[in-house]
Amino acid sequence: MTNPGWGEAAEGGGPASQPRCVRHPDRPTLLACTRCGRPFCPDCLRPASVGHQCVECVATAQRSAPQARTVAGAPVRPDRSTPLVTYILIALNVAIFGITAAQSGSVMNNEQSSRLFLDWALWPPMIAADGDYIRVLGSGFLHYGLIHLAVNMFALWIIGRDTELVLGRARYLAVYAVSIVGGSAAVMFLQPDAVTVGASGAVFGLLGAQAVILLRLRRSPAPVLAVVALNVFISITIPGISLWGHLGGLVAGAASTAALLYAPQYLGAGTDRNKIVRTGWIALGATAVVWLVLVVLAVLRLRSQLGV
Repeated sequence: MTNPGWGEAAEGGGPASQPRCVRHPDRPTLLACTRCGRPFCPDCLRPASVGHQCVECVATAQRSAPQARTVAGAPVRPDRSTPLVTYILIALNVAIFGITAAQSGSVMNNEQSSRLFLDWALWPPMIAADGDYIRVLGSGFLHYGLIHLAVNMFALWIIGRDTELVLGRARYLAVYAVSIVGGSAAVMFLQPDAVTVGASGAVFGLLGAQAVILLRLRRSPAPVLAVVALNVFISITIPGISLWGHLGGLVAGAASTAALLYAPQYLGAGTDRNKIVRTGWIALGATAVVWLVLVVLAVLRLRSQLGV
């Protein structure tokens, strides 16, 4: 773009005219970008550490600057500061509870007469007999009554937000899903005669994830472990709480997060960002496969016991 009058003599041999803004040629200006030296009006300049830079130089610097990332490799971006996946998971749990409450006609006894509840509740013998594998994951979105739902959703809101921002949305969702499967696998092996539902296995998985994140940051996981110990004590002392579902979710969440954060170091990913991300996903996928294999083995064991 030409800039009439910038460093040129005025018509008729007079003194040089006042420079004009590169982006707005109709605006005379005495200001210039400290990076490229071209004249710009105040609207086109941005404050810099030294002087002012034009919007084009600012954009170029932003594109060339390395992307800030969390310890898990998730990009640090202002538009990703909202824990969107956590809010969606809460909304999904509430919506499914609403369906079961509507089907049963009760918010406190929503497990009665609800077809969705009967189809998704984790009852291992039914999985072994009919192959209802949807129960392995679907049970993590069911709840016994309004209080059960409220407690788990409050815990998910408290624990999930920070975990999502560190792991990134896709990794966070993957860890959440693996934690549900891990809790279901533990129940199928160690408490196969129980009917189990609830998001608490996934919440325990996020607690495990937070402990691993703190270790990766070389910070003490003691506060998280204290919360885990308290909840394990509650699970043991209060009847009707699935201890194995909680512990299975805890181990699955911790293992999948450890795969994400530590596998790239031990598998030689170096400093290549794409290789680090790819290696982390492969390791997380491997942990997911392990839990799925455990589910299949539990089903085969139950079929043998039931003579199916």
